[in-house]
Amino acid sequence: MSLFRNTLWTVARKELIDLFRDRRTVMLGLLMGPILFPVLILGVGSMAEKRARTQLESVLELPVIGAGHAPNLVRYLGTRDIEAIEAPADPERALREQEHDVVLRIPADFAELWRQSRMATVEILYDSSRQDSRIPVERVRAALAQYSQQVGALRMISRGLSPEATVAVMAAQRDVATPEARRGMLLAFLPYLLILSAFLGGAYLVIDVTAGERERQSLEPLLATPSSRSAIMSGKILAACLFGMLSLALIVVAFRLSFALAPRSMQLVSVSAPMMLQILLVLMPMVLIGTTLLTLIAASVKSVKEAQSYMSVLMLLPIIPTVVLLVNPVKDQLWQFAVPFLAQNQMLLKLVRSEWITPLEWATYLGAGFGLGLLLWIAAARLYHREKLAISA
Repeated sequence: MSLFRNTLWTVARKELIDLFRDRRTVMLGLLMGPILFPVLILGVGSMAEKRARTQLESVLELPVIGAGHAPNLVRYLGTRDIEAIEAPADPERALREQEHDVVLRIPADFAELWRQSRMATVEILYDSSRQDSRIPVERVRAALAQYSQQVGALRMISRGLSPEATVAVMAAQRDVATPEARRGMLLAFLPYLLILSAFLGGAYLVIDVTAGERERQSLEPLLATPSSRSAIMSGKILAACLFGMLSLALIVVAFRLSFALAPRSMQLVSVSAPMMLQILLVLMPMVLIGTTLLTLIAASVKSVKEAQSYMSVLMLLPIIPTVVLLVNPVKDQLWQFAVPFLAQNQMLLKLVRSEWITPLEWATYLGAGFGLGLLLWIAAARLYHREKLAISA
């Protein structure tokens, strides 16, 4: 056991020393994420906030078909910073080609129905597939609802009735979401960035110390030593895990500094020291899974190029839970904390939203994560014991 431990730390120290001699690779591996990810999230958040503020506060130019049929309605919309303009000849085509966000159509019988105090229907035309049309449509819909409510109340008063007579039940809404949870909704893709960094953080080192050394024919002399091959492999995995955790720690620190120094409106999450430690604990099993899986791949292929060809597929794995949850949100269940990638996504979202993680969820997550890492380690160790591993193709 002592020999295994000494070999493990000796190999890990040797691989890290060799890695840090390549300063360009180290700089890219350690600084790319801490610089790029905060800039990406804050930049996208800033653009989204600026876009939303512009759409909410600026005058909305609304093409109106049949504006002459409801002059009072058109004037009321003007008081809500919604300016009626001439409608295009083909409104549906104009919406599809993004010439306008929303178009209002007023029927020809609007005035007659108005005089009879009957309900008149107006039509809001928009393209629901365009995300940027959501705010203009909601502005028009809210203005029409308030106009309808005011006119209905005046009609009731003119007949000597209370406007409340038509309201049997008034529904009051109370949002119990915490500020952290509401801000956390804007960071739905943050778990993907962190999981991807953890999963592939040690990819370069793992591939280089197995497939790379095999190509350079420096793996055979190492495996020919009396040291256990499992200890040698474990030392390489440990070096990659330590490098991956260092990169993650820098990324988390960068997020904390970025959110702390950002404008108040962009301070989406308060990243405290306990939260940073919990995030690193959540990502630790993923670092182990990623390095052991890549070691397994690197030990089973014939060249570095072949090992790197798997990277495009592996990069898609962390995004699957994010896409699934965006399209089909599901309630938290215990089994989700045992599924790779989905478990990390759920745990990180809970931390970002400042939600309580039960001890059972922690136990299920850590047990399943480290258990999968152990199974991949055993599979990689079996490949390391093959004699043809040290033979370069």
